[in-house]
Parts: sequence; structure tokens; C-alpha cells
Amino acid sequence: MRRGKLRIHLGSAPGVGKTYAMLAEAHRRVERGTDCVVGFVEHHHRPRTEVMLHGLDVVARRELAHRESVFTEMDVDAVLARRPAVALVDELAHTNVPGSRNTKRWQDVEELLRAGIDVVTTLNIQHLESLGDVVESITGVRQRETVPDEVVRRADQIELVDMDPQALRRRMAHGNIYRPDKVDAALSNHFRPGNLTALRELALLWVADHVDEYLRQYRGEHDIRSTWQARERIVVGLTGGPEGHTLIRRAARLAEKGAGGEVLAVYVSAGDGLSAASPKELAVQRTLVEGLGGTFHHVIGEDVPHALLEFARGVNATQIVLGVSRRRPWQYVLGRGVSATVAVESGPDIDVHLVTHDAVAKGRGLPVARGARLGRSRVTWGWLTGTAGPAALALLLHEAGPELGLANDMLLFLTFTVAAALLGGLLPALASAAFGSLLLNYFFTPPLYRLTVSDPRNIVAISIFVGVAVSVASVVDLAARRTHQAARLRAESEILSFLAGSVLRGESSLDALLERLRETFAMRSVALLERAGETEPWTTAAAVGAHPAGRPEDADVDLPVGEHLALALTGRVLPAEDRRVLGAFGAQAAVVLDRQRLVDEAGRARELAEGNRIRTALLAAVSHDLRTPLAGIKASVTSLRSADVEWSEDDRAALLAGVEEGADRLAALIGNLLDMSRLNTGAVVPLIRETDLDEVVPMALRGVPEDSVELDIPETLPMVAVDRGLLERVVANVVENAVKHSPGGEPVLVSASSLLGRVELRVVDRGPGVPEEAKERIFEPFQRHGDAPRGAGVGLGLAVARGFTEAIGGTLTTEDTPGGGLTMVLSLPTARPASPVRPGPSR
Repeated sequence: MRRGKLRIHLGSAPGVGKTYAMLAEAHRRVERGTDCVVGFVEHHHRPRTEVMLHGLDVVARRELAHRESVFTEMDVDAVLARRPAVALVDELAHTNVPGSRNTKRWQDVEELLRAGIDVVTTLNIQHLESLGDVVESITGVRQRETVPDEVVRRADQIELVDMDPQALRRRMAHGNIYRPDKVDAALSNHFRPGNLTALRELALLWVADHVDEYLRQYRGEHDIRSTWQARERIVVGLTGGPEGHTLIRRAARLAEKGAGGEVLAVYVSAGDGLSAASPKELAVQRTLVEGLGGTFHHVIGEDVPHALLEFARGVNATQIVLGVSRRRPWQYVLGRGVSATVAVESGPDIDVHLVTHDAVAKGRGLPVARGARLGRSRVTWGWLTGTAGPAALALLLHEAGPELGLANDMLLFLTFTVAAALLGGLLPALASAAFGSLLLNYFFTPPLYRLTVSDPRNIVAISIFVGVAVSVASVVDLAARRTHQAARLRAESEILSFLAGSVLRGESSLDALLERLRETFAMRSVALLERAGETEPWTTAAAVGAHPAGRPEDADVDLPVGEHLALALTGRVLPAEDRRVLGAFGAQAAVVLDRQRLVDEAGRARELAEGNRIRTALLAAVSHDLRTPLAGIKASVTSLRSADVEWSEDDRAALLAGVEEGADRLAALIGNLLDMSRLNTGAVVPLIRETDLDEVVPMALRGVPEDSVELDIPETLPMVAVDRGLLERVVANVVENAVKHSPGGEPVLVSASSLLGRVELRVVDRGPGVPEEAKERIFEPFQRHGDAPRGAGVGLGLAVARGFTEAIGGTLTTEDTPGGGLTMVLSLPTARPASPVRPGPSR
């Protein structure tokens, strides 16, 4: 018997329309004549979903008693007896009631599939077993009902059902998903915009991975070996030259043509650290590629084409974009160049684009700075040329070559000596001269095959050959060294120019400077160390890379910078000639460190200036806002003390109530002013203790009418680590502000929930709300939003609330209330990561 096919409607979150899509699929199949039944569908009393059940054959559910209640589950035996072509089974992750045929619904589905029945089902991404930890980190809730990934991956079809987070929240606010009494709690917890966006991305990535897996399986079954460029990953080879801008933009246009294209710009520098590319030009090109959505990479390698191809294959690139060589025509005699080499060796799976630009065939300028060392590979070739070359030449001339004469033979041997000098320097050239003179003496100077010379003229000739060979080798080696020294000085000057430019531009990122130093010298880590005195321990001011040294003695390279600073580099030992540039980096690091500290001092000065501004505003506020309640108190007391007026009991009570109201307003204003003063002077020292939120919040609501607040604080919330008094002031200020702006008769909702080691208290009002641009401004001192009348307060309530919140380690932010209004979100740390949950009714 054939196995049934499984089709899964995978949703990014509850309410996106999985069940609706499944029922729509059932109607399409019924219209085509397919025998389709409803094994189990849960419509959750959603009218549109419930309507979709009309016209479909529904198998009666099985009733099960559990804990004095009756539940209904899918009747697997009835579906098997009915033997439809297709069965609809909702909520694949559901756990069956004890006493059912199987523990999990996905096991019921497996029975139907084994019986040859096709199944269409639904599942949320949060119920996949492998994503349990990820979903918990996003939502703060561990999903207990899960489905093994293998069950889902075996599905014949997986269709993603998705919806924009804001649209889903609107559906929720309109009551299309949950009952109205559950909407606010759902919007405040699972259906946050951030949660929904993260779950949506998780679903998209999982489905994309499933598609990639299916594609790999298909390619394996059909023995397809070539690369299918389903996603373009384009590597741009940069030289630091002016053509880099053209290459980056061309690569970005290529990436835009394919879905999900990615641009990776890579610069390959020599292994000795210093490079001839302009740091300023590379910085500009790095900014350009990152601005276009790509990434910049710095790779160390002696063989540029090989390093570039290795990088491209390592990132699974499909295309490489290179500029046409800037070599002049005669330089192609020395080799085919980087672009041509990459094009030849890239293989059939990587396309290479050679892009023309304005600098084609105009030369590369000065040679690449590689230092005085020639490199191991080049020295090896020098020795091979200086030794194996003369030996092969002697054998060729002696066995098969014509008689050319001693003078011509010496010129041919001299050629290999010069070549050895060009490749490997002086020592291989000297060895070639000595070895060549011995071969000339043995094979071509009478008496042959003996290391003696009978003719004095031949002695002179061989001596001249040795002298000329040594002289030519010395001159060639000296010229090569001078060239390398000039290139090094050019690279050093460019680095010094970069450092000077960063000073003039006022760049103050110490980490960026140390990262540049690490890349320049190809080090593993760089640290800037400082100490207060000669006998004080070293501390790390800044560091980049893996495992930075904590003391200069622990580093491979250390450089004192002034009296109390030092650079510590790990990775390799630098030659002495590199310390000059290293010293420039150290001096610049000291300047940047001083600049950062000056910036911090300027920030403190700004804080003092802000304090002065607040004091000035305080004086202005005192001139009116404090005088208003004082004037009311004064008038009431004067009236009561008037001897010529006989006040009735009602009038006397009204005057006393006015005195009490004015005194309360005055006490609240002065309290906020004092609190603001404490915050600005740093005098707030919170006493952090474990506190129950359900004990603090009711105490904070004593200043508002009882019917103006709806409280929802679960008893099972973990304890929070806060200052009880400060938290009470925060809640009181926030709730009073919400009540003040709520329309008449509409209570303010105060609810709480726990999420990822924090507890969130949400104060929801249905007032006019606050525009996006004013949401941060309402937390500034002496601010009144909208048309709040003077005398209604000095505008310090929310400023004090945020200040106290930050003092106790929490955050106070705003969100728009769905349907209109403003929600204040107070996030507080729990007492401990694993605080025990006190017994209480389950939520």
C-alpha cells in the first residue's frame, strides 16, 4: 500500500490564517471531485473560519472524559473506516487527552499516512522541536507541545502562511483572533511587534533551508554536479586603485538582478604586513560597499590570485568581479597578471567578470611595498636558477650544443647569474657565479674534465667572468633592495598620511585605529595598555583581536608610548624597520585616548550645563505653578479667618477642601521638584531588594480614583530586584499621567507579565496618544504635551519616573495602543535568574 502524502500549512504565528488556508485548499479539492473529509478542525469561534466548514464532510469527534470534564479529539478509527482520499487535521502539535489512541496528534497523522490517506494539516513555526530554545529566547515562553523536525521534513509539501506583524496586530485588535477580554494581554505578550518579526524571520529561514535541502536532494538523485546559481554571491577583487568604485557599483548592480544577491569586497595584501594600497582610498571603498549593503574583507596572502580564489571558494561565491589590468603592454612579458590568472583558474563554477575602467593600461604606479625580504618562494627560485640552470646549460652545450667558444659560453652562464640575482638576491647570484666558473673550467677550458687551466689567457677570462658576475649580481641585488626600500617608504608614507588625516578629521574611535594596526601588520591581537605609575599594574585601555596581552612582557612586540602607555601586539615578531610605523600608530593611539577622555569631560560639562538649565526652568516654574496652589490656600484660609462673614458648615467644608486640595497639589509639585534635583545631582541611591510587584502596584494607586484603573497583576510573577519606594513613585507618576489623559469613563489597564529574566508592567490608556516625534520629548523635564494648561503641573512626572526607573536598573518606554492611545512599558529585572515560582493559580 502506498503511503499517503502530507501537506503542511506552516504559520509564522497564531492567527495568520493557516486553518483558513487549509479549508480553502479542501474546497478546491472537493470542486475537483476529490473525496475530502474534516478529521479535526478547530475554528476557535472565528466567524470566517467557521463559515469555511460549510459544505465539507465532517467526521464526528470522539468524546473522552478526563478529570471530571469531557473533551473531544479526532476519532482516528472513524477516519480510517471512512477511508477518504484526503483528511484535514488541524494543529499537528496538539497533545491528545489521556486515554486517546496516541499521545500526540502527529502520531495520529502518521497512522493515516501509513493507511494511504493524504493529510493536510497546520503547524506554527514555534512548535518545531529543534527551535524550542530559540522560540523561548524570543517570546519568553517554552513551548510544551512540539513536533519532531523529522516528521515535518518528511512532508511532501510545506506551504508558508505569513502576515505582516502590524497587520496581524490589527487583526488581533479588531477581535478577529481572540476574544476581546484577551486582546490586551495577547498584544502585550506574545503578539509584540518584535516577537512577531523574529518569528516571521525564523519561519522564512526554516522554509528556505527546507527548500535548499530539497534542491540538494534533487541534484543528488539526478547526479547534477555543476553549480546552480540560485543565489548570487559576488566577490569583488580590490587593489586599492581608483577602479575600485567602478567594480563595487558594477557588482552591486549584478547582485540586484538576482534574488538575495550578496556582495563581498576583498582586498589581498602581502604577508609581510605593509601594503602599497592607499589606506584612505580603501576606507572610501569600504564605506561605499557597506553603504550598498555588502561587506568588506581584508585577506593576507603572497599569491594574490590564489588567495582571491581561495576566499571566493570559501564563501561559495558564484561570480568574481575584477578590473582589467592596469599593466602597460610590455609588462605582460613578466606574466599574465592577476585578472587573467583568476579567469583561467576559476573553474566552471565561478564566473569571472573583467570590467573596463579609466585606469586600464596606465600602469600601477610604484611597486607594491613588500619590505626588504624577497620571500621564501622567490629565494628558492633564485637558488634553483643559480645552480640547476648552469648545470643544465653545461650538459646541453657539452652533449648537443655547437662549439660556441669560451666567450659565448661565459655570456650564457652569466645570464643565469643575473637571473639568480633578480630572483633570489646576492647569495644565489654569488653561488651561481662560483658554480658557473667551476663548470666553465671543467667542461670548456683545456685541459678538459680537470680543474686546471693550461692557457693563462683562459685564467684571465675565467677571472673576468667571476668578477663581472659578482659585480652584476651586486648591482642587481642593490637595485632590487633599493626598489623594495622605496616601496616600503611609500607604504609607510601612506600609512602616516592616513594617521595624519584621521587627526585632522577628528576621528576618535580607538578600536578602529587598533584594528587598522592589527590588519596592517597581520597580527593576531593588539592592546593599548596603561598604568598610573612605574610600580602600578597594567590595565587595558582598549584591545582588538583574540586573546590580547595583559602586560607588555606577554606580547610578541611591545612599544612604549610615553611614560604610562604601551602597545602590545601578539602574532609574530616584527622586524626593526617596522617599528617606525608602529611608533606612529602608538602616538596616534595616545592622541585618540586623550581625545576620548576629553569628550567624556565635555559630556560631564554638558550635564552641568543641563543642570543649570533645569535650575533656570525651575525658577520659572516656581514663579507660576507653585504660586497657583499657594494662592488658592491663601484665599481659603483668609476667608475662613474673616470675622465679618458667618460661614455655613457646607461653605466651611468647601473652603477646607480647597485648602487640602491645594496642599496636596503643592506637596506633589515639590516632591517632583525634589526628586528631579536628586536625580540631577546623583543623590539617588537605590536600596535594591526582592519585591513582589502585586504588593507595590496597589500602594501606588492610592492617588487615583478606584474606578479609573483596571488591575491585572498575576500572583505567579517572579519577584523583582528594585527599590520599593522608587518603584512606587514611578508607578504612581505613570498611572496618574495615564488617568489624566484617558477619556471619561474609560479605565486605564495596568497589567504585568514576565519575559526572559525581566518583568514588564504595562500601563495602557485609550487617550489621544502621542505622535512618534514627541514620544521621547515627553520624558524631558518641564515638558507638557499638547494643550495641557498651566497649573496642571510643572511637567516633571514622566521625567522623574524615567530617572527613577533607570536608577533601579529598569527601562521606561512608550508604545502605541492598538485602536488609539498610549502604552507605557516599565521593564524591571527579576530578583535572580532562577528565582522559585510561588504557588498560585496557573495562568
